[in-house]
Amino acid sequence: MNPPIHVAGLHKPFIVYHPTSTPIALVLDSPHSSTHIPQDMHAALADNELRDGEDLLVDELWKEAPAYGAHFLVAGFSRVYIDPNRHLADIDTAMLDGCWPHALQPSGKAAIGKALVWRTLDDGRLIYDRLLSVEELAQRINLYAAPYQAQLAALIDDLHRDHGYCYHINCHSMNAVSGKMGQGGAGIARADVVLGDRDGTTCEAGFTDFVAAHFRELGLDVKINDPFKGVELVRAFSDPSRGRHSLQIELNKRLYLQADGRSPSANFPKLQQDLNALTIKLADYIKKS
Repeated sequence: MNPPIHVAGLHKPFIVYHPTSTPIALVLDSPHSSTHIPQDMHAALADNELRDGEDLLVDELWKEAPAYGAHFLVAGFSRVYIDPNRHLADIDTAMLDGCWPHALQPSGKAAIGKALVWRTLDDGRLIYDRLLSVEELAQRINLYAAPYQAQLAALIDDLHRDHGYCYHINCHSMNAVSGKMGQGGAGIARADVVLGDRDGTTCEAGFTDFVAAHFRELGLDVKINDPFKGVELVRAFSDPSRGRHSLQIELNKRLYLQADGRSPSANFPKLQQDLNALTIKLADYIKKS
């Protein structure tokens, strides 16, 4: 992978990996793989416990994408500190010690403790034993979530301007079985891969079908929009009617992590190779668009 370009300043809300071959109209982003927890988080849980809320090593799985012409955006902060895959007004006001002075746009994620700032981990453990101040939430938005979203928007806008279209893959991983505060309820075994296009609204159907076919040819169980439809990062910047296509890919952690949920398993290199093969196929698909 080529050397990363960091945003200037002490805080690094994102890293952009630029193409090392002829650029194509493809952006990948990994908003949840960082393990960096800013010192002002002051969580009730230890950093190692907070790993359970992160998409560990997803950035490593997709790291070769720039070699095939894609831009790759990676968050520089943990999603349990603030989740950039949420609308910036999707705030769980019960977590604050004061009244939020701006407009709110709740998504319903607060009901499972996973609004813009998470209240709980998937298994129900409380992340904080305190209320957050309005000021610290505003700072997290301004220094981390907002710059990440702005950078993703800029990458998509630039490629759309240059090519007349753009494809975006939002890269995630998911627990093998849902927890107490998991999407859809506890104890649900997840498929190997879940693709989310918000019920066909964020990309052309052929794109979703193309990606699904790749994983199914590998013998993997694939579901579409069940239970993950995609959240803010595929919603906000997509418009298929204008050639702006966004698709979320959730990979089951059992495909690449050991039982501890921390370390790569023996299958990690194989899955990485399968994702490289997908990226090559995507490059061909996009060039023919």
